[in-house]
Amino acid sequence: MATTARYTVTGMTCAHCVSAVTAELTALAGVESVDVALVSGGDSTVTVTSATRLDEAAVRAAVDEAGYELTGARS
Repeated sequence: MATTARYTVTGMTCAHCVSAVTAELTALAGVESVDVALVSGGDSTVTVTSATRLDEAAVRAAVDEAGYELTGARS
């Protein structure tokens, strides 16, 4: 059964930012889809659907690798 979690990410300003975060998160094992509601220069909401619950530290590391900051998480 798939799970969905929402994360708040700061620092994204454009489609390239969305692409970078999406690519890093999609590379995590079990991730089925990533949807980003971009708020340019503000707090964007990233919704991740995965086969199982993801480790928040792994999500944080992926967002960091893309160059942005995960500031919140909610399931």
